[in-house]
Amino acid sequence: MSDLSRREALKLVAASAVGAPAACTAPAGPAASPAPESVALPPPAADPVLRVRPLGYVWPTQDPFLFCVHHADAYPAGDGTFGPRASLAGRDLGQDFAVRDGWRMYHGMRVPGFPQHPHRGFETVTVVRQGLVDHADSLGAAARYGNGDVQWLTAGAGIQHAEMFPLLREDVDNPLELFQIWLNLPAANKMAQPHFSMLWGDAVPRIRRAGVEVTVVAGALEGLRPPSPPPNSWAARADRAVAIWALRLDAGASFDLPAAAAGVNRTLYFYKGSQLALNGRAAPAERALDLRADVATKLDAGVAGAEALVLQGRPIGEPVAQHGPFVMNTRAELQQAYADYQRTQFGGWPWPDRAPVHAREQRFARRPDGTVERPG
Repeated sequence: MSDLSRREALKLVAASAVGAPAACTAPAGPAASPAPESVALPPPAADPVLRVRPLGYVWPTQDPFLFCVHHADAYPAGDGTFGPRASLAGRDLGQDFAVRDGWRMYHGMRVPGFPQHPHRGFETVTVVRQGLVDHADSLGAAARYGNGDVQWLTAGAGIQHAEMFPLLREDVDNPLELFQIWLNLPAANKMAQPHFSMLWGDAVPRIRRAGVEVTVVAGALEGLRPPSPPPNSWAARADRAVAIWALRLDAGASFDLPAAAAGVNRTLYFYKGSQLALNGRAAPAERALDLRADVATKLDAGVAGAEALVLQGRPIGEPVAQHGPFVMNTRAELQQAYADYQRTQFGGWPWPDRAPVHAREQRFARRPDGTVERPG
């Protein structure tokens, strides 16, 4: 149990819950002043805001989502072996979540990132806006992706993977920005076969017009349809209304979020900028705003512009039993997940070390059957 126990905090999830879906919490992270309590806001008819919650290191989510984190690290130039050309003295290597000099090593010892760890019972959606990620998994799949690419990984019955952040450039800095989102699986699909999908940046649709850019990762928007999610995903059926939209508005720009069906959960994360109005109501910065999805919402950015992420979906509505890297429906299923991992290692680890990085090449994906694809 020692290796798994040491990494149970991986992805900054330490909460164990049985019952209704709950937001994940972080075991470690940058020090911050205590956040205010959640504020329930009974809205007038035209006001789409139902609740406002503070953004911690891990962002609060609603069913069908389990977890969301925004990684933004100002990594320095690389040292020639994909690590930082900077001293690591004073860092808590293996558990480095303090934003020292603007960046973190996370669980990486030489290259920043998240070495070998298991998952079962949900999906990870990794949206890389800037920088690169090196993926390796127990299926034998590998990838280097980033700068607009998205990886959608169905963990299902169980998979091990590593997500490292190689610093390729040795002459300039290597900034990294990404969202990692956990999307739950219903009980019927929790033990589905793992599935590895790459959505290359040139296939991910974007709305671009004066002062507005919206990246459409999941869920059709303004007639644009992104690539299909994996077959066992909760997002695979349109009536579940799953959407992942990343919005960037310049100063004074506006964008209309269309109404969805009643009963759909929608959260807007206003994480960058100082002013954003929703149907004329000023929204507080650095907050998660749970919205009425059945109300169209006009977003108006202030003088500094605004960036936001929208997560939306019809709730699964099943009990959630979660501990570390496993998300099931009951505590007994969680115990079985740990027992299965100890017994099978979810297929083992075919890589020479726990934190593999790939050769000095650009983006690619090698699937479990050995076929290789590249963007464009």
